[in-house]
Amino acid sequence: MYIIEVKILIFRSRRAIGKTPRSKTGSNYDYKQVRAARRVKFFSTLLGMLFLACLVGGVVLTLYVLSVAKTLPSVDLISSYVPSETTKIYSDKKIVLAELHQEENRILMPLEEISPFIKQAVIATEDTDFYRHHGINFKGIARAMLKNALSMSFVEGGSTLTQQLARNLFLHKQKKLSRKVAEAILAIQIERSYTKTDILEMYLNQVYWGHNAYGIESAAQLYFGKRAKDLNLAESAMIIGLLKGPELFSPFRNYTFAKQRQKTVLNRMAKINVISQSQADAAYTQDLKLAPRRDFRYRAPYFTSYIVSQLNARFGEDAVLTSGMRVYTTLDYELQLHAEHVVRDYVDKGRGMRYGEKNLPLNFEQAAILSIEPATGYIKVMQGGTDFRQNEFNRCVQAKRQPGSTFKPFVYLAALEKGFSPNSIVLDAPVTFATAQGPYSPINYTKSFLGEITLKKALEQSVNVVAIKINRTIGPENVIRVAKQLGINSPMYPFISLPLGAHEVTMLELVSAYGVLANAGRRVDVTGITRIEDRDGNIIYKHELNERRVADPETVAQLVDMMTGVVLNGTGKNAYLPRPIAGKTGTTSDYRDAWFIGFVPQLVTGAWLGNDNNTPMNRMTGGWMPAMMWRDFMKEALKNLPVMAFPNSTRISPKRVSDEEEIIPAEQPPLNAGESEDPGAQKQILNFFE
Repeated sequence: MYIIEVKILIFRSRRAIGKTPRSKTGSNYDYKQVRAARRVKFFSTLLGMLFLACLVGGVVLTLYVLSVAKTLPSVDLISSYVPSETTKIYSDKKIVLAELHQEENRILMPLEEISPFIKQAVIATEDTDFYRHHGINFKGIARAMLKNALSMSFVEGGSTLTQQLARNLFLHKQKKLSRKVAEAILAIQIERSYTKTDILEMYLNQVYWGHNAYGIESAAQLYFGKRAKDLNLAESAMIIGLLKGPELFSPFRNYTFAKQRQKTVLNRMAKINVISQSQADAAYTQDLKLAPRRDFRYRAPYFTSYIVSQLNARFGEDAVLTSGMRVYTTLDYELQLHAEHVVRDYVDKGRGMRYGEKNLPLNFEQAAILSIEPATGYIKVMQGGTDFRQNEFNRCVQAKRQPGSTFKPFVYLAALEKGFSPNSIVLDAPVTFATAQGPYSPINYTKSFLGEITLKKALEQSVNVVAIKINRTIGPENVIRVAKQLGINSPMYPFISLPLGAHEVTMLELVSAYGVLANAGRRVDVTGITRIEDRDGNIIYKHELNERRVADPETVAQLVDMMTGVVLNGTGKNAYLPRPIAGKTGTTSDYRDAWFIGFVPQLVTGAWLGNDNNTPMNRMTGGWMPAMMWRDFMKEALKNLPVMAFPNSTRISPKRVSDEEEIIPAEQPPLNAGESEDPGAQKQILNFFE
């Protein structure tokens, strides 16, 4: 009995340690069954919990996505979205004078106007599966997640071109989950609403390329001075390489980095068989010619700023900076450059010169040149000062200066209209007029008198006494009427000293009025703009030539003939050129202003010297440097213009001017009407010369 029990124990012990055949009965089998059941229950519970967690997570994610989606704008807004586009101002030969924009310098281009290399490069580099996905590239996301996990940071987003477009149009650029979700939602919606062609076109026109250039057209012009459609493979690869970091990889800042990125783009294009490897290698070794960096705000800045002020007044500053207008102007840019050179040259000469026994400096710091086509009113040149960067004040249109004797032609035209002729005789002799301010005795610049002389001779020599007598005889009101008909719009009053330029005018007024004389008595509106187009090429403004006769052509021909004598025989000899030229010099009291305004039938030009603070120059007359400055400018301006004669006049109507005194009415306007208000103002006004 005891022996049997021991054997059983031994048998069980052997089976327990695996030394006997297994059996589906016994305590060991039961134990394994329990363990398996527990294991199944554990995994079932775990799977259930995971399923529940996924279900809850899915619900939470769905609710989160829906909540984000509710805050997003409709992608239908893209259809009505009008991005800011740069307004451009062009010269008469389509040279860009200015690009006006706010933050975004953008020029919109249809996809067919963009180089195919750009399209191939951007897809190869930024979104290889662009034509296969529907807004989201899950392979790209998985790749990005792996890189982010390995780097333990957010280094890549896996965004498609559509997602990038959504970000640029609607979202901020901070890398966070909410933005990525919003980006994905918008990308899917954009893909449903727009074709791939639309999306690619919008992307290339929207994206930032560095140095304030938005859109591929602005980038192409910035970096290579080309249209986007003209970019070759090498240029396209370099530009697309900038997308990774436009400022960091800019060829202007780091050409080596830019070349590295170019090589990456080219190799990527070769890898996906868009181009061959030999094409990639050839493009990489190709010499690239970058466009020169623009260190200017405007070309021809005095003229261009004048145009900008007119645009702002007409359309408003915001529209000018964002609407993408194309403004075509009248400026001859090459001639403008010549004018800039002439002005700087004469101011520099003046600074280095001395005059008189005391060897004093000439003392002028500013000069200006303005040139207009008489027949059209087109402003061809406007150099309103010595250096726009130092002083933006435009002396052609903003400064009001006394014109001195350049006002006298209006007096003589009024006299000719009243029946006088160039051969009318007047006595140049001392005379005194009784005025409301007391006796007035005009004097000539030479302090001498010429006796009996013709009107023609008096104008040639700029005789003050004769001009005053004519003004007194025909009436200052008639002189003012004629001046206004010709285009002088500044206030004028019937002073006896009116012929000597007592009232301040702008250079634009004065030169345009002389343009009427050059145009045989026909006045046209002066303009700097020929037409304006909107961003789609529709004309929204076109200058219409508005010509009207304001003076008899025979009378004007008589005056012009008299003014040719100023250059041939009179005070304007320094302006002489071997062709018919008419003009007039002008110098104000104390040599504060010096003018020469002259013309040929095709072009009228004014030249001025002086100081902004109105301090006197040293013996500077209009017949000296202004006439020489005019001549040096006009040599270039007339180089390609045929020699033309002025119309002749044979009208002769002799008439003498009496020396009777004239009393100016006591009820005169106050002296601040274009005059100085200091106690010696009247004396100063009556002391004009030349």
